[in-house]
Amino acid sequence: MTVVSPPDALAANERRAAELLDREWSLLIGGELVGAQSGRTFPVRSPYTGEVLAHVPDGGRADADRAVAAASAAFPGWSARSAGDRAAAVHALADAIEQRARDFALLDTVDGGSPIAIMSADVHAAVAALRYFAGLALELKGDTVPASTNLHFTERQPYGVVAKIIPFNHPFMFAAGKIAAPLVAGNTVVLKPAEATPLSALLLAEVCRDVLPAGVVNIVVGDGVEVPDALVRHPDVFRIGFTGSEPVGRAIQRAAAEVAVKAVTLELGGKNALIAFPDADLDEVAEAAVRGMNFTWSGQSCGSTSRLLVHASVADELVARIARLLADREYRPPLDPAAVQGTLVNRTQYDRVLGYLATARAEGARVVTGGGPPEGAGDALFVAPTVLDDVRPDHRVANEEIFGPVLTVLRWTEEAEAVALANSVRYGLTGSVFTDDVRRAHRVARALETGFVWINTAGPHYLGLPYGGWKNSGTGTEEGLDELLSYTRVKSVTVAL
Repeated sequence: MTVVSPPDALAANERRAAELLDREWSLLIGGELVGAQSGRTFPVRSPYTGEVLAHVPDGGRADADRAVAAASAAFPGWSARSAGDRAAAVHALADAIEQRARDFALLDTVDGGSPIAIMSADVHAAVAALRYFAGLALELKGDTVPASTNLHFTERQPYGVVAKIIPFNHPFMFAAGKIAAPLVAGNTVVLKPAEATPLSALLLAEVCRDVLPAGVVNIVVGDGVEVPDALVRHPDVFRIGFTGSEPVGRAIQRAAAEVAVKAVTLELGGKNALIAFPDADLDEVAEAAVRGMNFTWSGQSCGSTSRLLVHASVADELVARIARLLADREYRPPLDPAAVQGTLVNRTQYDRVLGYLATARAEGARVVTGGGPPEGAGDALFVAPTVLDDVRPDHRVANEEIFGPVLTVLRWTEEAEAVALANSVRYGLTGSVFTDDVRRAHRVARALETGFVWINTAGPHYLGLPYGGWKNSGTGTEEGLDELLSYTRVKSVTVAL
């Protein structure tokens, strides 16, 4: 077997990406690939080269309304199928995605700027989610209740049309993985991808058209708030699932409530703490701090452990080890299989991160490593992985989600102080505790006001283990049975005997 060298692999990826981009992009509505009714398009740019990659349909309210109508028309037939039949269709979708896995990863890489290796893993994660929820289909069951001598039972029924609104940071993983539970539960879906990274979702539209019945999945993107606002306010959409920022999540809750009482789940931002006790292995903590910060895709993850809360006695040594791990970072093209560092997704996010770094300096934080664009970045939207020390709890970078490659270091001396610092922000998504004291590990994990906690690790998710936030980090959980059940409503039935 011939082993492809990295330069050849890069060239091959660039060629295939160019082939994929040489097409007319379409929305998916009612089983048909169509343009926006207005005829408008908007450009999608590469965050690595700055060039325009594609012009995609600029959907609007009329397109969202058509998509909901198509989903409504498809709902009776889809929901009438047995759970096993729906699961088989979702498995077939997973099969079709696997056959084009490389193409989806390439598109996520060129419009999102994250390394191809990471985006390839995302595609496989999406396939795993589709298969996982298909496998749970027979868990859509009710109960019998001995409330009297009559027969009392419950059953689960789907909502109907579900609106799924997803962010830019894991485009395909969210596009394919987040439609799995609604579909298996018997709903039809209108998916709205992020305008910054829509390409893989629009390629997914072609696969869904070929594999699923018309109207079961509809995909509409637009440059702005018109499409998501139309979906959230639509009178025929009673179930909404959103992943993204806290301000947008609150806006969705408000908009939905102005129309009707709707079921809304939100996976929002985080300002997550990794607490390092002095008895922990510092090498393990340093590696976990880098991994948990998700520097590889420039910290653009709501679950990133972006606050390092470290005992003062080991802080200097731990910060030095982290800086050494981040030294000599290479900034390769994202399509290079050897790439380990991604760009920010667009100029807006890039400027936002640089603004936070300027504020941190002004407030007295010290840049240990990174702090801005690396030398030779050119037009590529790279920000070097950054560690900020001497951060105080009242600094903006200690409280606000930056969504960039920035790790803030705060020091403490007592366990209660560390827990108070961890819980002092308005978010509560993830947390991590490093210690060799098993009692302390569980005590602190229990005290953290977060929905997801790691002990002596940071970063990984596990299908079957519910993932969701407390406080302003969201409502509901995903990645487990609860997600599937959340796309159903419970009906109680009494039969007089």
